[in-house]
Amino acid sequence: MRYTLRGKCKMNRKNHPIDAVEHVQVRILPDGRMTRQDAARYLGMKPKTLAMWQLDSKGPRSVRVGGRRFYFQAELDAFIRGETAE
Repeated sequence: MRYTLRGKCKMNRKNHPIDAVEHVQVRILPDGRMTRQDAARYLGMKPKTLAMWQLDSKGPRSVRVGGRRFYFQAELDAFIRGETAE
C-alpha cells in the first residue's frame, strides 16, 4: 500500500501512518461516470477486481455504455460507506 504523505503524521504500532491520505487523479465525466480504470483507482484497487466482482454480481453497481463498463461516483461513495448490497 502506498501513501502520499505531506508533513509529519502519527504512526500506529505497525509503523503505518494513521491519518495519511493518498491523492489520486481520476477522470469523472460531466454526468458523474468513471471508467473501470478510474473507478478502480478511486477505490484503491485493481480494475481486474472490479471486473471479477461484476461477473459475480458483487461490488458497486455499474452500467454498460457502448460496450464499456462505467461506474458512477455516487455509487462508489455509497459502496465505500457500505450502503450498497453485495
